[in-house]
Amino acid sequence: MSTAEGSEIHERAARLHGLAVAATDDGHPGLAARRLRQGLALLRWETGAPPDAGDPERAVLLARLLTSLAHAEAEQGHSARGTELLDEAQRWAPPAELAIVQGQRGLMYLRTGRTAEALELLDLAVPRLARGVELARVLLNRSVIHLMTGKVRLARADARRSAELARALGHEVLEAKAQHNDGYCDLLLGDIPTALAVFGEVEGAYRRVNPGFLPVLALDQARALLAAGLADEAGRTLDGALDGFRKQRLMQDYAEAELARAQAALHAGRFAEARAWARRAEDRFRRRRSPAWALRAELMRLRAEFAGAPRLGPPRLGPPRLGPPRPGSRGAPDQGGRPGSGGVLDQGVWPGSGGAPDHGGRPGPVARKAVDLAARCAELGLRDESETAALLATRALVAAGNLAEAEALWSGIAPLVRPGSRDAPLEVRLMRRLAEAELAGARGLRGQALRRVRSGLALIHAHRGRLGSLDMQTGVTALGSDLAAAGLAAALANGSARLVFEWSERCRAQAFRFPPIRPQHDEPTAEAMAELRHLAQQLHAGEAAARRDPEIRRRCLELERLIRERGWQLPGVRESLAPVSTGAVEAELAAAGLALVSLLNVQGRLLALVLGAGRCRLLELGAYAPLAEAVQRLTGDLNARAGRNLRPNLAAVIDASLRRQLATIADGLLAPLLPSLAGADGIVVVPTMALSAIPWGALPGLVGKPVVAAPSAQVWAAAQRARLTGVADGEPPLLVAGPNLTAVEPEIEQLATLYPKARRLTGSAATVAATLEALDGASIAHLAAHGHHERENVLFSRLVLSDGPLMAHDVQRLRTAPRHVVLSACDIGRLVVRPGDELLGFTAALLYMGTPTVVSSVAKVPDETAIAIMAAYHRHLALGLSPAAALAAASASASASAGESLSTFVCFGAG
Repeated sequence: MSTAEGSEIHERAARLHGLAVAATDDGHPGLAARRLRQGLALLRWETGAPPDAGDPERAVLLARLLTSLAHAEAEQGHSARGTELLDEAQRWAPPAELAIVQGQRGLMYLRTGRTAEALELLDLAVPRLARGVELARVLLNRSVIHLMTGKVRLARADARRSAELARALGHEVLEAKAQHNDGYCDLLLGDIPTALAVFGEVEGAYRRVNPGFLPVLALDQARALLAAGLADEAGRTLDGALDGFRKQRLMQDYAEAELARAQAALHAGRFAEARAWARRAEDRFRRRRSPAWALRAELMRLRAEFAGAPRLGPPRLGPPRLGPPRPGSRGAPDQGGRPGSGGVLDQGVWPGSGGAPDHGGRPGPVARKAVDLAARCAELGLRDESETAALLATRALVAAGNLAEAEALWSGIAPLVRPGSRDAPLEVRLMRRLAEAELAGARGLRGQALRRVRSGLALIHAHRGRLGSLDMQTGVTALGSDLAAAGLAAALANGSARLVFEWSERCRAQAFRFPPIRPQHDEPTAEAMAELRHLAQQLHAGEAAARRDPEIRRRCLELERLIRERGWQLPGVRESLAPVSTGAVEAELAAAGLALVSLLNVQGRLLALVLGAGRCRLLELGAYAPLAEAVQRLTGDLNARAGRNLRPNLAAVIDASLRRQLATIADGLLAPLLPSLAGADGIVVVPTMALSAIPWGALPGLVGKPVVAAPSAQVWAAAQRARLTGVADGEPPLLVAGPNLTAVEPEIEQLATLYPKARRLTGSAATVAATLEALDGASIAHLAAHGHHERENVLFSRLVLSDGPLMAHDVQRLRTAPRHVVLSACDIGRLVVRPGDELLGFTAALLYMGTPTVVSSVAKVPDETAIAIMAAYHRHLALGLSPAAALAAASASASASAGESLSTFVCFGAG
């Protein structure tokens, strides 16, 4: 071969290597492997052939091609082949190239979970590399190891140094990956909004220069959402990531996404599904010879088994649920290397969830497996995973009733637990408190159990304070569900109704304790909202004409997701409002002549706390499930009955079902309560979960009686004080009429006779901007419009105005909350209830903003019924009745005059 021919071959091989590296950078190891094999074929490489000292350029090229091919093979799941190729590369590499081979071997160890060995190799490689792209790559990969081991300061230093080198070299892909890791440092530190903001910037860079890495970013975004308790959103994000990893044959990442999918399923209480995902991930990690990752997956599977196991020990308050993934062991190593999560926290749902457990296994066998797993994790240096497995074993023994074994195990692991350590992930710190609380409860040390629970809930509260998004503030409550259950169990065991009441208030609707955050003007969000409003108007018009446009609907969902993501990046205020004491609640109730009923679902049993007349009583009402089913059926019947010209036979069937469901709810819920409520002028109800959809004024026994529904006693007391102390300043009421409702104009005309000075927005004047401006600080606002409750994206529940929808998301822009809002619209009073009885919806958005009183419907309501009730409601208000009393009187009179018509309007907040 001539010198010229040899140079041309070397040049072609070098070009193929460069293309292969670019393919690997973009997350396509299969394509990279094909190009690398072509380069090796050009150089006529054969396995085991001795290095040719006479052609140093060929030796360097072969070493680089083999090194890169080793990584490409390992990424596709062929770890053994990757190791062989690295050994071969080391034979060919001249001394100057050995550091690159070391760095690649370190990356391979990193990807299979051998972090200590990986760090040793990368530490050796860094000082031997020149200030170039290879150094930037090794620093990037070393930052990931520091992320995995929780050394955030070191991880950030390496990531930022890598970014500086990449920026100087004009290497946008490496710079974006380094920024990705820098953002993950924020997530490790618990700053989810900042992490998501950085991820948002990185996403733009990846779309521009490295789209193949978008599934990796999606996996990290999903972990951030899991850390905020948003399991469904994380699950949808992970589904997209799994599809991307499968297409790109990134099998390590695919297995990590399966493991994260198991976490999302456990958050949602789908234990069998979680076990299946964890088992698949475990099998895949074992095939890849990734023992550390396989142990993490095994730990997840054990948690799923424990979550679904029947409890034989101390009482539990609902099926347990897993908490967030450990958010600190991900990152974006170069050439596709990305370690994933470590331990996860086994948590429970708020006691209002009920439901039958998914029996995944018995606690006793789970405990034995967890003890063995803790030892194996310790052998591999997986400190947090080992501690978590030992804590899981302790909890499982307590749940199985094996207290002596649990105490013996705890005495052995207690010295290893780092109670004051702040470097441990949040979920590990929470699990410590949970295990200690359950063990103390089993010993009968209820005071100690409550102190440990209180300490854990304080961690959750501090975590919530860093989040500015209402979406996340309500979601994060799920992370403390098991702690809340343990606290309530200890309070119930104590037997004091007041203690149970105090703990129920400590554990529900905690997002209301933070002052509302009004997002500043954000151009991308404003543009997305404007487009969404325009498209939603088109969609509504099409549906009215019986036309559906799936493309418009798809784009609306994209815009809603974008707007939510921008909201998730909003930082929190940290400082929360002081809790209202039980004595203060009792004083407010006494002043108003009311009694309060707080409902709890405890392992499928419905309990009621009745507070009033200087007493606190705890009553057991019966099974929760039949009532929840009756409420669901009632809502369906009300929606079917409203606004339709039904055939007489069908209408009779629906009416009979309505009466049946109302009777079921009244018999199961009210009958045991009414004797305790005698003498009260009205009732404050704090419902739980599905019971939040009850139209209280329609229940037999409550027709004509003032009833107000509130997320918690604390929320009611604060709203009541705000309603009574903030006397209206004489500002005229606001009356708004939406389009395409024939009954709206007469309704507004009737109200205008009561409020001759009212500000009216009708026809084309009833725009979103004009309504929001008038709504800001309004004394009374009556909005009559088409309404829609958006269950999947609750912050986009909406009222239809002349230029598009006014959404729950828009309410957050108000500078001053209106004092009294009446929503005369379909089912805009419906709520999505998250664990901890955290609420989302249009009505809830107004309550969060500080509106003391909101009147809205929890089901669809016929136009004629709405007009009659609303006119009567405002007449009674004008006579001086309180909102709850006015609604009760209006509903009773409308029901009496309209026969079978029922009032589905509820007074929320204060009455």
